[in-house]
Amino acid sequence: MPPPDEIVALPADSHVHSEWSWDARDGSMERTCARAVEIGLPALAFTEHVDFTAWEVVDRHLEANSFLASIAAPDGLLTPPPFDVEGYFESVERCRDLFPGLRIITGVELGEPHLHAEAAGKLLAAGDFERVLGSLHCLPIEDGFAEPTGLYRRRRAADVVRDYLAEVPAVIESSGAFSVLAHIDYAVRSWPAEAGPFDPHAFEDEFRHALRVLAGSGRALEVNTSLPLHPDILAWWRDEGGDAVTFGSDAHSPADLARGFARAAAMVEANGFRAGRHPFDVWGRSR
Repeated sequence: MPPPDEIVALPADSHVHSEWSWDARDGSMERTCARAVEIGLPALAFTEHVDFTAWEVVDRHLEANSFLASIAAPDGLLTPPPFDVEGYFESVERCRDLFPGLRIITGVELGEPHLHAEAAGKLLAAGDFERVLGSLHCLPIEDGFAEPTGLYRRRRAADVVRDYLAEVPAVIESSGAFSVLAHIDYAVRSWPAEAGPFDPHAFEDEFRHALRVLAGSGRALEVNTSLPLHPDILAWWRDEGGDAVTFGSDAHSPADLARGFARAAAMVEANGFRAGRHPFDVWGRSR
């Protein structure tokens, strides 16, 4: 893999949150744009959270996060607030006027779109969203839904990851609302320390199956740098016929914009993907 400093131009950050995402307390569209100009980022997509699934928030999250506690029900059930479409687009236009040299892409991150097709369809019809991410944040439990953080308290760690990866093909096959699958390794973010170091090779068959289904759908895989994607998962994506990738910092504050992008771009190039003609293009497979 070439050293990170050999990457001259940063790729577009296609997964960014601002104050228009319900969980981005430190988000600011204007300050994020200013940060992009400062670091030489050519383009970014504000893919704000649109979540329709209510889920169980674990106690320690409520204790450590006053914001979550303020919007969760007394029983710990969190129902995400609605997305302000009009306010979001007004903010985008204002920032486009303030930062004319920066390519600002509109977008959303749809949580569990396969479970909320009607609601997702109405949302997408309400505006011109240029980049739509599909995400799996929650899995069903006996009496509702929970994120992996909560699931690890109920099930064996390996079973949580397998259950998560088994659901990813359902997201892809049951929803045509999105063009990019976000953070396929989302469940790994909260992998419990007591389970030992996470080894993706223990789940290679499950990863490969999900990647094969995604490749067959003609959509792109996101290289999310919130938790650096293991290079072997990217290699499996190419093996299974994947043609395109995007980069996403999953930033919820300006300081995290494009974090780890130089190293991620070097890894992606080493696996045979190249930048498109324009900074906002997805990276395609070299022939």
